[in-house]
Amino acid sequence: MMNHEKIIMETEHLILRRYKESDLQDLFEYLSDPEVVRYEPYKPKNLDEAREDLSWRISTEEMVAVELKANGKMIGNVYLGQRDFQAVEIGYVFNRQYWGQGYASEACRSLVKQAFAQGAHRVFAECDPQNESSWRLLEALGFRREAHFLQNVYFWEDENGQPIWKDTYVYGQIKSANPK
Repeated sequence: MMNHEKIIMETEHLILRRYKESDLQDLFEYLSDPEVVRYEPYKPKNLDEAREDLSWRISTEEMVAVELKANGKMIGNVYLGQRDFQAVEIGYVFNRQYWGQGYASEACRSLVKQAFAQGAHRVFAECDPQNESSWRLLEALGFRREAHFLQNVYFWEDENGQPIWKDTYVYGQIKSANPK
């Protein structure tokens, strides 16, 4: 498969595309950062774990690699998972060096627009209420907070094997309300 076939879309500053083998170092760079994965359901990854993760990312159409046009660096990803009732779940993880520069907003805005154009009725996201940057991004993209679930999930257990419960915000946007 030629590289241009892996491109999903281009935005002003980004190339949104499928993952490729050469993304390993860039992927490892952000998946090994404890601050980047702080709210994710996994711990920082070592190089072998990142390599295994990359194989899955290459094999699925749910993960979109985000590459900077300016220098070809892969700086993060957007997850788009098909759900029941014409819904799409969106998620994102970006290299900390590129936080606050509008890249996540640019990538997500374009992919949400595409999801609606391709027939999605609803796009939604779940995030930790403590992850203010994440829910502020969703609100800036026009998502509405639909739920605040109390202690509904846990990813880790304490030293006694007891769940460390976490809350979840659910944000959603429906096609008819999609402003752009």
